[in-house]
Amino acid sequence: MAMIQCISPVDGSVYAERAALSLDAAKDVVARARKAQKAWAKRPLEERVQLVLKGAARLNEMSDVVVPELGWQMGRPVKYGGEYKGFNERSNYVASIAADALAPVVVEESDRFERRIEREAHGVVFVVAPWNYPYMTAINTIAPALMAGNTVVLKHASQTLLVGERLVQAFTEAGVPEDMFQNVFLDHETTSALIAAGSFNFVNFTGSVEGGRSMERAAAGTFTGLGLELGGKDPGYVMEDADLEAAVDTLMDGATYNSGQCCCGIERVYVHESLYDAFVEKSVAWVSNYKLGNPLDPETSLGPMAHKRFAKVVREQIADAVSKGAKALVDPKLFPEDDGGAYLAPQILVDVDHSMAFMREETFGPAVGIMKVKSDEEALALMNDSQYGLTASLWTRDAERAGRLGREIETGTVFMNRADYLDPALCWTGVKETGRGGSLSIIGFHNLTRPKSFHLKKVTA
Repeated sequence: MAMIQCISPVDGSVYAERAALSLDAAKDVVARARKAQKAWAKRPLEERVQLVLKGAARLNEMSDVVVPELGWQMGRPVKYGGEYKGFNERSNYVASIAADALAPVVVEESDRFERRIEREAHGVVFVVAPWNYPYMTAINTIAPALMAGNTVVLKHASQTLLVGERLVQAFTEAGVPEDMFQNVFLDHETTSALIAAGSFNFVNFTGSVEGGRSMERAAAGTFTGLGLELGGKDPGYVMEDADLEAAVDTLMDGATYNSGQCCCGIERVYVHESLYDAFVEKSVAWVSNYKLGNPLDPETSLGPMAHKRFAKVVREQIADAVSKGAKALVDPKLFPEDDGGAYLAPQILVDVDHSMAFMREETFGPAVGIMKVKSDEEALALMNDSQYGLTASLWTRDAERAGRLGREIETGTVFMNRADYLDPALCWTGVKETGRGGSLSIIGFHNLTRPKSFHLKKVTA
């Protein structure tokens, strides 16, 4: 029997392990979900919405277990209290718009015709969730999918092996029937086999670009709908009229929070030459204030990366950039806890350029490159010089300028004077190798349902 293990970044131990389901057992899970779906969809919308909210509330009651488990599984310091703020914000918002998002579009309602477009649940939705924000990324799809009348099968990354169990436990204890929302432990082969067999009506995957390609290959020819959120190399641009202190605080937090393991984390910053020196100096001071250490210590503000192999990639990118002329500005002596393994000190590089992998490839760690620019045109060209496009953060006091530039940036979301945030009222989406589709907002509900047209002629004469 194949076992799936979570190796804790805290001490390298096996923190949890579960047996992977056989293909037959996995098919049985899907069959139960499919059998239950019609009855679930026939329940009143408000009843489904309230059950999902009760599930979210029950998870909040489990914080004493959930928060330290996250520390053990993927290294986030308990100091930050888990993911409840974003989790609750997203759950509550999609609940508030569900009725409007799923309301029929009435074209005509007369004594002769009824013509309208209704939203119908896809059926069984498969959510493949990542380890970096395992609760928030999962709820982006779970909540609206269930509210819309789908049943959900959830598979989490091995690094956060227990998260799916906790979510299903919370929702089941809150009254969601068990076949409506199920957690599975699957290896890659079984996952691909299920998708290739057309087992699901919609698949939402958050993870690597290669993982997304595997999903597309598995789904080829099945016509299964796919939502893919993949890699990122999100830029920030600090213009000459920016609020310098606010830009430093937000962009450095966006680059290093969660050990830089954020889908929309800031990985490269372009600063107007007039503010460059001051921005760099303040950024180094800001990052140097972290306390790297055991995430279970309430004083720790920067935990280990989720796995030593992830930290190895960051170290290799930094070393490659330095060998090509980049300068690392954060003194390693400030972080004696950096053990060459999962515990990794934050770093800022200057004298970088786009010939370096550090400025092109996803780093996904607590390290950021800063470049000097002379104009909007130069910054725009650099921001678009990427195979990714999730978010871009623009720092200026001029909203018209930000909007004008934003329309030229190849990205899914444009921020002004903000970064590393997911607004549940807006569509979360990306371009290029960041993926396709979109979650949250009204558009998220539309992606989790299909249109059905009704043309009802009441007269025959």
